Parts: sequence; structure tokens; C-alpha cells
Amino acid sequence: MSVVQRLAKLRHVLIIPLALTSLLGLPSIAQAEEIIIREAPPPMRMEPVPMERPGYAWDRGHWRWAGRGYEWQPGHWQPVMRGARWEPGHWVPHGPTWAWEEGHWVR
Repeated sequence: MSVVQRLAKLRHVLIIPLALTSLLGLPSIAQAEEIIIREAPPPMRMEPVPMERPGYAWDRGHWRWAGRGYEWQPGHWQPVMRGARWEPGHWVPHGPTWAWEEGHWVR
């Protein structure tokens, strides 16, 4: 096998893992899409917080955009991530629009 043939074969061996690695950097389809609305969300509802549940953090209810209007999404328990605190999702004003910031764990 000539040097040129070996280099061509090596090129293919190296390109495949490189291509697969580059795909890891692409955003996943399962990621939440950004939601921007012109209509402000209604005032928060007063929702009773259940008794503490070991190993879980309470994620309070919130208004969720449902295509043509807001719908109330009741609170739920979120499994605890050790060494982190739960930051609930919330609507953030951006000039004349509102953007939803998803809840997440903060370390």
C-alpha cells in the first residue's frame, strides 16, 4: 500500500470521529424553545405550598403560554440536586414583550 493510499485511509478514519464529535455541540431538539409573548402574564395565583418532602424541592405553579393565551400550570415536586438550589421559572419583561425563563438548578 502506497503512502498516498495510507493517508487517504487515515483521513477517513479521522474524519468520522471528528464529525460525530462536532454533532455533540449542536443543540438538542428536546431543548425548550424560547417563548416570547407580547401579552403580560396574569398576576401569580396564591398556591398553598405542601408540607416539606425530603429529597424534593417545591416548584411553584406559574402561567404557561398555550398558543392563544395563558394557562395555569400547578406546582409540582422537583427531585433535589445536591449542592444546588432550585430557581423557579418566571416571565421576564423585555420592552414590549415577555420571555419565559425556564426553572433550573443553581450551584
